[in-house]
Amino acid sequence: QVQLVESGGGLVPAGGSLRLSCTTSARTFTTYGRAWFRQAPGKEREFVSGITRTGKRISYSDSVKGRFTISRDNADDTLYLQMNSLKSEDTAVYYCAASTQLRTYVMTQPSDYDHWGQGTQVTVSS
Repeated sequence: QVQLVESGGGLVPAGGSLRLSCTTSARTFTTYGRAWFRQAPGKEREFVSGITRTGKRISYSDSVKGRFTISRDNADDTLYLQMNSLKSEDTAVYYCAASTQLRTYVMTQPSDYDHWGQGTQVTVSS
């Protein structure tokens, strides 16, 4: 059973930082596109950031651009999200996603990804 496991969430004051990690267990497949999404209560899941396998293509949503940094380590198939200057509106459950589809661009829709983690809560207090 393939699993994506997020960690690093928590409670942080506005202006603070967190680093999320997403590890992949039972790696019986090759992941290509990787991404972070988030979902706040009562809202739809939204794209935060994504990265292609080579790391040559990276994309951020306008709301996090300049504050968040995505990276990946293909040696152990771990995905990271460094979040700085956090705001109360960043509060959400953050999910990592993986796609087994080879694309040269960053996919931004949830339906583009076929593996998901359980999510980690990020709460930013104002």
